[in-house]
Amino acid sequence: MFGFEQLDVWQKSIELTDCVYSFTRPFPSDERFGLTSQMRRSSVSVASNIAEGSGRASKTDFARFVEFSYSSLMELIAQTTIATRQGFLSQPVFDNAYQKSEEIARMLSGLRSSLLAPEKL
Repeated sequence: MFGFEQLDVWQKSIELTDCVYSFTRPFPSDERFGLTSQMRRSSVSVASNIAEGSGRASKTDFARFVEFSYSSLMELIAQTTIATRQGFLSQPVFDNAYQKSEEIARMLSGLRSSLLAPEKL
């Protein structure tokens, strides 16, 4: 098992991606290359950047990739808001995705802070 697979934030981001794939399946076919694709790519990017960052040579580099994950998560929040306003997502589905996103955002922030904290002797 790789180190990133043990991170709770990575596991939760994978669960969020599963949700995104599930709730975008019934989106209109004309959104297949639009919002559906964009939302899926954003959610995949959250987990992917955590994984990629964990393989970097320094904690500073890892922290930078955690920032990329956070940015992708913010994109996903914007996209789920748009999808809800367009009637593609119900309010309960949006609320669930938003709650999961808030938790992941807090975890990413904590991970970034821990990576950038000065080493204790």
